Amino acid sequence: MRILAVDMGTGTQDILVFDSSGPVENSVKLVMPSATSIAAGRIRQATEAGRPVFLTGDIQGGGPCHWALNDHIKAGAEAYATAGAARTFDDDLERVTAMGVRIIGEGEQPDSAARIVLRDLDLAAIRSALAAFDVSDEFDGLALGCLDHGDSPPNYSDRLFRFDHLRRVVAERNDLTAFAYLPDELPDYLTRARTMLAGAAEEAPEVSTVFLDTGPAAALGALQDPTVGGEEERLVLNLGNMHALAFHLNGTRIRSLYEHHTGEMTTEQIEDFTERLVSGTLAHEEVFDSKGHGVFYAADGSTNGATPLVAVTGPQRGRLRGSRLRPYFATPHGDMMISGCFGLVLGYAARYTEHAEEIERALAG
Repeated sequence: MRILAVDMGTGTQDILVFDSSGPVENSVKLVMPSATSIAAGRIRQATEAGRPVFLTGDIQGGGPCHWALNDHIKAGAEAYATAGAARTFDDDLERVTAMGVRIIGEGEQPDSAARIVLRDLDLAAIRSALAAFDVSDEFDGLALGCLDHGDSPPNYSDRLFRFDHLRRVVAERNDLTAFAYLPDELPDYLTRARTMLAGAAEEAPEVSTVFLDTGPAAALGALQDPTVGGEEERLVLNLGNMHALAFHLNGTRIRSLYEHHTGEMTTEQIEDFTERLVSGTLAHEEVFDSKGHGVFYAADGSTNGATPLVAVTGPQRGRLRGSRLRPYFATPHGDMMISGCFGLVLGYAARYTEHAEEIERALAG
């Protein structure tokens, strides 16, 4: 069983070629610049050259490419985009136009403009990289992940809209694997995720696919660390380059969670919010009002006084080195950066149960 897992983050895209026929530690892995980082670099090159940019493609992650486009426009350079690509910056195209971007058709690219294709999933590039090392690009399954704020209604916070989605999933079925979606199950409002899966269907129509949000994927992956997996009561904190998401777990059931922006929190806040999430005293409004997403407590969130193991993963985990939380730095199968990919593979097993035994046996060694 060969599964290509792609975890698209803000700073990096983490790629795993999971192969159940051998030790999981021997699986091919890549940690490469994220799609938004690549696009940001290309926009900045055009800015330096004094050239307009023409953005085509479809919705992908924002952040760095959004900041680069703002800087490009502030520098007095022109920006053009197709409607599909423009939705990377806002689902409301009037707001994109207000940024200074001109929405045009695919065939209207100005001759002088630098053409930049936006897309989260570039299977052709991944296959090319694998081919350079004689690695087969044939897969039985695709497991894909990204963080999607969703297409929020007018005048409604996109931070709150995303958190509403997280709460809704947990309320409907309290388990980390509930975040694993088959392509036809994705809610319409998860426009970035739907675009990612549409690209997969176009490039690999014969391959079965699953989608999992990056936060739950990282938590599921961290549970593959024997120390974390050996504790029934655990708090998994994923400190990503952009988002911080904490799950207080009993097994894979969620007692509580909070989501914030890593760069908006001091180390003291991370410690304080995490401690108070466990004690049940962290208020949703406090997190939201400090530029975070929110807090959710499940109905069965009581810990009966148990103190969970605090397991930390993610590229910004060094923020908690020496912390009073006494965190354990999770390294599933010896590789922290691929935590999300291991979670994606588990999400695939949860939805394609005919392969679950084979996948779980390989992960167990």
